[in-house]
Amino acid sequence: MKNINLKKTGLYLGLIVTGIVIGFLLDSSHQPSSSPPTLTRSSSHQKVWTCSMHPQIRESGPGDCPLCGMDLVPVLSLHEEVGENEVQMTEAAVQLANIQTTRVSRGVVAREIRLQGVISADERRLSSVTAHFDGRVEKLYADFTGQYIRKGQKLATLYSPDLVTAQKELFEALKLKDSNPAFYEAAIQKLKLWELTNDQIDNIIKKAEPEYYFEVYAHHSGTIHTKNISVGEHIMEGKIMFEIADLNHLWVLFEAYESDLPWISIGDSLSFYIPAVPGKQFQSTVSFINPLVNHQTRTVSIRAEVNNRNGQLKPEMFAEGIVHAHLKKGGQALMIPKSSVLWTGKRAIVYVRQPGYDQPTFQFREIQLGTDAGEHYVVQAGLAEGEDIAVNGVFKIDAAAQLQGKISMMNPEAEVAVESFDVSQTFRDQLKNIFETYLPVKDALIESDVKKAGQKARVLVDVIKKADMNLVKGEAHTAWMKDLAVLQSSTETIVGETDLAKSRTALSLLSDQLYRTLVKFKVKGLKAFRQFCPMAFDFEGAYWLSNSDEILNPYFGDEMLTCGNIEDELQ
Repeated sequence: MKNINLKKTGLYLGLIVTGIVIGFLLDSSHQPSSSPPTLTRSSSHQKVWTCSMHPQIRESGPGDCPLCGMDLVPVLSLHEEVGENEVQMTEAAVQLANIQTTRVSRGVVAREIRLQGVISADERRLSSVTAHFDGRVEKLYADFTGQYIRKGQKLATLYSPDLVTAQKELFEALKLKDSNPAFYEAAIQKLKLWELTNDQIDNIIKKAEPEYYFEVYAHHSGTIHTKNISVGEHIMEGKIMFEIADLNHLWVLFEAYESDLPWISIGDSLSFYIPAVPGKQFQSTVSFINPLVNHQTRTVSIRAEVNNRNGQLKPEMFAEGIVHAHLKKGGQALMIPKSSVLWTGKRAIVYVRQPGYDQPTFQFREIQLGTDAGEHYVVQAGLAEGEDIAVNGVFKIDAAAQLQGKISMMNPEAEVAVESFDVSQTFRDQLKNIFETYLPVKDALIESDVKKAGQKARVLVDVIKKADMNLVKGEAHTAWMKDLAVLQSSTETIVGETDLAKSRTALSLLSDQLYRTLVKFKVKGLKAFRQFCPMAFDFEGAYWLSNSDEILNPYFGDEMLTCGNIEDELQ
């Protein structure tokens, strides 16, 4: 029993020591930085205490949680003050969480699209052998599907009483050829319409007696694709007796998902493999894209063509295709790895590493994503080229933000405290000019005019660029550079966008950032209202700014023009 107690005691002591070590690693105050921060920030060495069940509780000392009564526990003790949408971690914690970052950059938007398909006969190279008169099949010379035949080859022998009668009419017309040539020509023409050749008609006239059996010949070379008659069968005029396919040239029909269509264009290079022909790669191009979507499979048929003179490929063989595609719009776009993105509902979140801090600091950032580019996403708005984002350990950063009661994926609606800075009136006037130039962009989207919105946004981009960053110093300068990146990227998205829904999404990001910027830098002399529509973006809600207290909704336009309310007024 003593040995058991000693073992238990040792186990408990081990757990306590382990806890102390982990707490020591996570506590940023145990190892102060030996180098000064890049930018001067106010220090705060006071430890913060919170509840493990209610991380929004923030106390300056130990005690009980006012909500559940649990003991408060210490959280990260920061060297520097950070914003409510920023989370700071120690170097040791970053290494333990294996957090890695990458720089946001531009690149060619390309992806590899894999398609499944089948070999098919070329519909343009199908021909039918049709009965031109009623009759009975006396003999078949092409008597099985898949048989190869040549042009002019005999296919079948038919007996037709109607054709015998027509020949007798010809003999009577021949007697009246001189006195009634029209009657003779009509009799000749009737036989030609029944597909008798000139040679056959001449032979009938020479013999001066009717033919009871007529041969059917192939008009094209190819393989019998379908045989619809048998010996002794009575056939009616118009019946398709044979379908002949030229298999020297084939189609390859692939099925593409709707999401793949922005990437695929007629003329794109396409390579494919046939499992029945291992080790060989076939090359072709996209020759046709079906304009109709299959309502059952939600796919679109994509066609390529292939030469098959060696007969190696057969219809209905499976094919695996690869299209090395580029986005139709072309050019380069801002791209980020998929591993950097967290999803909250339909909104995308990334953590942007912030410069100017002793300890690793990450900012919660909502962004607008564009096309899925395989391992990457195209960024429409919310990030700027050159920013660093977390690509590994993103969930651990978000978990740290939750524990510190900060805005996070699980709590995206947390109120973010906006810093304020005293700046020159000249700079405030420039921000006021940005707000006034923003209004026509918003008004164009109220009119649902995406082209006009792009034109007005182009003017706004120029006004934003003219804001003199040299007028703000220190922390204010750093804050403005962060705001500038979001203002520029969201506005540039509207400039080049032709999709009304995407332009409205970019307006939401632009409006949120502009509001924070105006508050942050204490812009005065404004008559501005922050208005809110709770139904925008599938009831996620969105804000916009206006210089009037009248509600005119830019996210719905005429559909729900007056949907919304005033949330704040800037004067």
